Amino acid sequence: MSRTEAGASLSPGTPTDLYAEGAPGNAYYARVPRSEPCVMELVSKLAKEPWTDRPSSVHPVLGAVARTVHDYSSRAGQRALLPLAPSFLATAHAGFESSARLVALCVSAALTSPDQECITKDERGRLAGAQETALYLLASRPADQRPGGLARWWLPVLDHLKLSEAFYRGFVATEHAAEAVAVAARGSGGDRDVRLRRLLKQCLATA
Repeated sequence: MSRTEAGASLSPGTPTDLYAEGAPGNAYYARVPRSEPCVMELVSKLAKEPWTDRPSSVHPVLGAVARTVHDYSSRAGQRALLPLAPSFLATAHAGFESSARLVALCVSAALTSPDQECITKDERGRLAGAQETALYLLASRPADQRPGGLARWWLPVLDHLKLSEAFYRGFVATEHAAEAVAVAARGSGGDRDVRLRRLLKQCLATA
């Protein structure tokens, strides 16, 4: 993510037509005092929060997806993400369903990426566990099933303490989604920017 100091100005000749989509954020973008903000940093300004790539108004799993998409995109691809910024506002609702849907979507993208040879055995195991847990939560935790991976241990314990949803949303699901996006990026071939931006838009639609 961009870590330019707050006093920097926009780069000379920054093309404004990059921000034609997502009109609510266009006019404001020109006043953001960073040369190369990432989409989450732009969201923080639109939400009138302190400058950060983890704005509190954004669902943490969605934010993790956006940061990973940014990190694996080219410079042009990163700029093409900026018009999506207004769509992230006010997505930080609680509940297992949104987090699990985002994880399931990202894992599906990774497991259907064109270059499957890039996925290691360990990654496949973690992705499978992440998907099992997400589907288990989306199915409202049926009694005849168990969550995948380590969730079979921490979920019952944290359920008892009424901390399981917050832990999944803020920590587990963010890691699952970020790894899935990273794997999808590696396996995307020559159209990485297009595939990553499409995935991020799908996540925005489902969050």
